[in-house]
Amino acid sequence: MSHENDDPSYKTLFSAPEVVRDLILGFIPDEWLHSLDYHTLERVSGSYITDDLRDRADDIVWRVKVKEKWVYLYILIEFQSTVDAWMAVRVMTYVGLLYQDLIKQKQVLEEHQLPPVLPIVLYNGDGKWTAKTNIADLIPKTPGLLAKYTPHLEYLLINENQYDVAKLATMKNLVAAAIRFERPDSVESLMELIDVLNGWLAGKPELKQIFAIWIRAMVLQHSQNRLVLPKVHTLKELKMTLAERFETWAFQHEQRGIEKGIEKGVEKGVEKGEALLLQRLLVRHFGVLPNEVVAQIGSANKEQIESWFDRALDADSLDDVFRP
Repeated sequence: MSHENDDPSYKTLFSAPEVVRDLILGFIPDEWLHSLDYHTLERVSGSYITDDLRDRADDIVWRVKVKEKWVYLYILIEFQSTVDAWMAVRVMTYVGLLYQDLIKQKQVLEEHQLPPVLPIVLYNGDGKWTAKTNIADLIPKTPGLLAKYTPHLEYLLINENQYDVAKLATMKNLVAAAIRFERPDSVESLMELIDVLNGWLAGKPELKQIFAIWIRAMVLQHSQNRLVLPKVHTLKELKMTLAERFETWAFQHEQRGIEKGIEKGVEKGVEKGEALLLQRLLVRHFGVLPNEVVAQIGSANKEQIESWFDRALDADSLDDVFRP
């Protein structure tokens, strides 16, 4: 299997059954689900063709055998970095398309029954998830007969930002590690986590490669592709490459932040007159300005800038200039 895709999304990771298993065992508290044999996990095609031939390939679908019977639980995983108010409608559509596909492929159960489906939405955005998780909650309550025919379908939301990083660090779980990779508190913690993951995945070179490619792509995304990283095939290679590049990139990133702040100051200066001049005066007196000072000047009104300018003429420090 080739894994040269640079997609930093979770689809890359969830092409591995071990990651799907750890999502269920670590983040879905359900005794019956935990009792299943995840060695029987099989990937199912997630591309469904509707009647008008539109390709719908937004999800990952796996199936796992239930006990000794050839009855499969289907697990549909949707990945979201932003809140979609109509997520419940999308999930209901995907479940319906999955069932249509299973019927077409004659993958139904005996006596014309359908296998159960667990729809999961994995959310890794920063804000609160505000969308309804049951389609019934999107439809006004109606009295009488109509209430009986209101559709009900709920998805299981796993919201990454509700998990404490310290708690995640205590879990030997691949999804917990992935969440921590998305929120490293320092370069050192990122490097340590790569070492930990490398140890967990001893003897699993393909899984190491999947994580190495995903982590590299994620770092590139966070650096807005300004950090130059060669292709890597192992976590060890990735760590060595990052160690070489991070120091240079950190310095360049800081300089870009300053330059971006000055550019913003220029825009404000055109509108408000004196922002750029104030920055130049402060740089001459006190050297390179902290990013927060540049941002503060960039968002200030004309009166504030004039007041700081007057103080800057005689100030001994930046604190003197920006005192309340």
